[in-house]
Amino acid sequence: MPQSLSRCRNWVLMLLAVTVLAGCSSTRLRAPAPVEDRSAGRQQAPASAQATRPSPSAMAPQDNTLAPPKAGYYTVRPGDTLIRIALEAGQNWRDLVRWNNLENPNVIEVGQSLRVAPPAGTTTAEVTAVRPATPATGSANVPPLAPASEARPSASAAAPMTPMTAPATAARASDAAEDDVSWAWPTAGAPTVLAGFDEARNKGLDIGGKAGDPVLASADGRVVYAGAGLRGYGNLIILKHNNTYLTAYAHNQALLVKEDQNVRKGQKIAEMGNSDADRVKLHFEIRKQGKPVDPSKYLPR
Repeated sequence: MPQSLSRCRNWVLMLLAVTVLAGCSSTRLRAPAPVEDRSAGRQQAPASAQATRPSPSAMAPQDNTLAPPKAGYYTVRPGDTLIRIALEAGQNWRDLVRWNNLENPNVIEVGQSLRVAPPAGTTTAEVTAVRPATPATGSANVPPLAPASEARPSASAAAPMTPMTAPATAARASDAAEDDVSWAWPTAGAPTVLAGFDEARNKGLDIGGKAGDPVLASADGRVVYAGAGLRGYGNLIILKHNNTYLTAYAHNQALLVKEDQNVRKGQKIAEMGNSDADRVKLHFEIRKQGKPVDPSKYLPR
């Protein structure tokens, strides 16, 4: 009897164990819950549209072109002086001071825009009666004009510009005779040309001679600069003959005229020298509207 009870108890324990294992197996094999796909109704941009969509930088307006310089104005570059700018523009540096209301002509700023043509209703001073030449040995009667710096000049209370007008008939006659200049060689006797005109390397003629030889005005004109403020030119005289032509006389040992003085063709204005040069010579330029031209095409043969 005890043996049969023991056998029954073992059968019951085995049935219980089978039942538990079956339950665990059914729990592990249960299928996962379905996942709802919510992307079915979502619209996606075509690949081609995504590839060609412009970037924000591309969508922004692009303008890499620089505005052209305004007519009648010049932008100051490193190393510029007002004298050089005036020479390149074919103007009197004092006119540039007046047109731009500069308080100090030595103080101009790199990048500064300067007017280099007369404002409407104004003009440059005309050549008037000749004044006697007053010797002025050596250099300038004005301070040398310094190269452009980063310091901007302060606003100036310069005297207002006074418009200078002339009768229409006189203006037309002046325009018609603008290029009618009677030229002469700037040295006495037969000239010895050391170096001819080269637009890239020599903007005029180099004429040989001895220290102290006379330097002569090549045509009637007015002295717009007499000094040593332009590097590479030494003691320099610049004459303005009309609104088209300037002449420059460089490397002198002595200057015999002053600014704003009118001179006649053939008048002695300086003495030849070697200031800022490797030998005694006269460097002579003719500039037409500020641009160097070959003097040999204007001077008598």
